[in-house]
Amino acid sequence: MGNGFFGYLQQLEMLAFFSGYALVYLSIRIFCGNQSLKDKSSVKYVSLLPFAYALIGTLYLGLQIRNLYPDFTMANISHKIPQIYLALWGLLSILFWVPFFSEKPVLSLLHSLLFFFLILRDLFFQITGMVSDKNLLQNDMRIYSVSLVLNLAAYIFIFLLNFLEGIRKKHSNS
Repeated sequence: MGNGFFGYLQQLEMLAFFSGYALVYLSIRIFCGNQSLKDKSSVKYVSLLPFAYALIGTLYLGLQIRNLYPDFTMANISHKIPQIYLALWGLLSILFWVPFFSEKPVLSLLHSLLFFFLILRDLFFQITGMVSDKNLLQNDMRIYSVSLVLNLAAYIFIFLLNFLEGIRKKHSNS
């Protein structure tokens, strides 16, 4: 992992995109696991989760392209992305657009857990006193809140697109 200020900023950037997905995923799974919702629509709600995660990955890719523009050389990439392996892991979320991966929603949860564990790591360091900077945990919680909102908004956007597509198909069949 890249050390220093820019590495920390990049980590916060990735946490803002990916860390909140685990809670959104579990919330929707619990909501759809309710006995009164055991029908075809509850399965549909869960099946949309990987697409919301892929949308988040696509937005992250767009941000990286914007940050790197116009110099896409390896030297610039290594300079601007100090935590390259973590960034590549985040970019792998784009694979959830592919049906093979999107058919297994639990894979998207497993993928996002790395970013959630980064927050848990910082929380552990704060509790055990290994890091005495209170701003670290405050920043993580702010970023986590932003990530929850972003991931929930992505899910709602995908849900609305799916809903509108269903309406369109219904009217085209009539």
